Amino acid sequence: MSRRTRFSHAAVAVTVIALAAAGCGKSSSESSSSSDKNSSGYSGKGIGLAYDIGGKGDQSFNDAAYAGFQKAESEFKLSGRDIEPQDGESDADKVQRLETLAKSGYNPVIGVGFAYAPAVKEVSVKYPKVTFGIIDDNTIQAKNVADMVFHEEQSSYLAGVAAAKTTKKKHIGFIGGVDIPLIHKFEAGFAQGAKSVDPSIKIESQYLTQTPQEGGFSSPDKGKDAANGQIEAGADVIYQAAGLSGQGVIQAAAAHKVWAIGVDSDQYQQSALAKYKDYILGSALKNVGGAVYDLTKSVVDGKPLSGEVRGDLKSGGVGFADTNPKYQAMKDVVAAVDKAKQDIIDGKITVNTK
Repeated sequence: MSRRTRFSHAAVAVTVIALAAAGCGKSSSESSSSSDKNSSGYSGKGIGLAYDIGGKGDQSFNDAAYAGFQKAESEFKLSGRDIEPQDGESDADKVQRLETLAKSGYNPVIGVGFAYAPAVKEVSVKYPKVTFGIIDDNTIQAKNVADMVFHEEQSSYLAGVAAAKTTKKKHIGFIGGVDIPLIHKFEAGFAQGAKSVDPSIKIESQYLTQTPQEGGFSSPDKGKDAANGQIEAGADVIYQAAGLSGQGVIQAAAAHKVWAIGVDSDQYQQSALAKYKDYILGSALKNVGGAVYDLTKSVVDGKPLSGEVRGDLKSGGVGFADTNPKYQAMKDVVAAVDKAKQDIIDGKITVNTK
């Protein structure tokens, strides 16, 4: 049964779980803390999770998925297996990874990132009794596939409002990992939000690479170089949507004592970024963890989600993290962001996606 729904409010907290730093090795891990059948009657082996470029330990997109994976394991008393990506891997490698999980009895099997679309499309046909999930892609139309997508432009709009209210130079920056439509949504929302505060604001914009294979989502050095360039040009608040590369942006911002805005996870809370957190103004959240948790819950409950499942501000699928006390102390900034959030929820503001 296909359904269009939103992520539950209960899952919102998943993205703010503080994760310990984790290595980005290529090996997979498996938990065996539970039996093959829990009290709800679920008879699968557990959750299968396949990471995107950058892997576990990116303190952002993949770690948000891992937080949902952990929460579901704990609450539903499931085992689980999560597998790291390989450098320079092909679609065939992704197919093999998902087939390994499905063949082993994991259900659901989730591909973290749009790059898994061809693999999910192929493998889901071979295993019709397994529920598959893919994050950041809505092109697969199948009864046993949930396309878990988000209104990233909405949370990015809030980031733009925060940046424009905070800058002292009327000059801010955006750094995208890869020049693709998904990341264009982040830029579009950010620019619209900033210009709603100050139509004359100057916005630096840069994409690190043209394709994921070139390392746009997995190269902190590229992020650092780009941020240094924007800071030298005069930007004093930089928003990054660049996965693991975003760590370099945050490092550069801290070194120059300007603001960075994180993405996907609450990066102020990430232990691996603790030494830079005083310069993380906030983060544009994407509740990837909530998506992983909700899909797992639906399978355990015997009512697996399928079709497009989209998170927005109203459902808590996206948001803006305000855990930095320095941000909380900026009452005018907080008020502007809160008002923008409510106006988007109420339909008074429609956020651009291009």
